[in-house]
Amino acid sequence: MIESGFHDVPPGKFAVVVTHLEMDAKPSLREVPLPEGVTFQKVTPTLDWFRDIFRRVGMDWLWYGRLKLDDAALSALLQDPARDFYTLTRDGKDEALLELNFAEDGSCELAYFGLTSALIGSGSGRYLMNQAITLAWEKPINRLHLHTCTNDSPQALGFYMRSGFTPVSRQVEIDDDPRLTGLLPRDAAPQVPLIEG
Repeated sequence: MIESGFHDVPPGKFAVVVTHLEMDAKPSLREVPLPEGVTFQKVTPTLDWFRDIFRRVGMDWLWYGRLKLDDAALSALLQDPARDFYTLTRDGKDEALLELNFAEDGSCELAYFGLTSALIGSGSGRYLMNQAITLAWEKPINRLHLHTCTNDSPQALGFYMRSGFTPVSRQVEIDDDPRLTGLLPRDAAPQVPLIEG
C-alpha cells in the first residue's frame, strides 16, 4: 500500500500521473468538417515515416516509448495486422498520428493520437477523434480505451472526456527522463523541468 504524501523522484527520472479512460458504446458525434487543404488517409507506415511523425507530434509532450525500439521491434509493431495507422496531411506533409490497436479481442486501444503544431487549433483534432471513434466502432468491439498523462497537452484530458471517454483508473509512472538518455533533445518539452541531480 502506498502511503499518502510526497514521494521523492530520483534525479534523472521523471514521474507522471497516467489516467486511463474508456467508452463502452459509440457516442453520438458532432460532425465537423476538415479544414480546407487538409486530407485524412490511412497509412502503411515505414520506419522513417513513423519516427518522423512520432517525434514531430510528440516531442513537446515527451513521447518517447516507441523511440526505445530498435528497427526490428518497431518494424514488427508497424506491420502488426491488428494495428491501423492514419494521418492528416496539409500541403503534402503529414501532420497527425492516429494509431488504433485491435490486438485484444472485443477491445480497441487508441494507442496514439496527436497533431503537430501546424494543425493544433484548426479543428483537425475533433475531426481526427471522430474518425478514430467511428473506425474503432466499425469493428466488433465492446470497449474503446486510451490513456493520457500529466506531460500531455493540458487540454488532452478534457478533450477525451468531451469525446465520450470516462476516466476509470489512475497510475503513477516513473521512468528515465528521455532528454537525459538521448532519445529526445535536451530542449524538448521545456515546460517539464529537467532535473539531473
